[in-house]
Amino acid sequence: MKNSDNIEKNRLLLYIGMVDFAVIELNEFLDTHPECQEALEYFNYYNQLKNNALEEYAKLYGPLTIRDACNCGNEWKWVTQPWPWEGVC
Repeated sequence: MKNSDNIEKNRLLLYIGMVDFAVIELNEFLDTHPECQEALEYFNYYNQLKNNALEEYAKLYGPLTIRDACNCGNEWKWVTQPWPWEGVC
């Protein structure tokens, strides 16, 4: 993997972490404020961003979660790819 590819992979992982954090926080808020339409709109927005980023990551580098494994095309990459924490040189 080229250094520029590794930088892009890390950028995408960081982005996924950021939007996932927003989704989790909004989920917790909605657990206590289920009627808040504004929070629900934010949740839907950030959840869509997260899902799009996970799909992009799976297409480029393989799935991050088992839920994304079905987006891998004709190859089962779940166990053959390096795990995100393994770092590839």
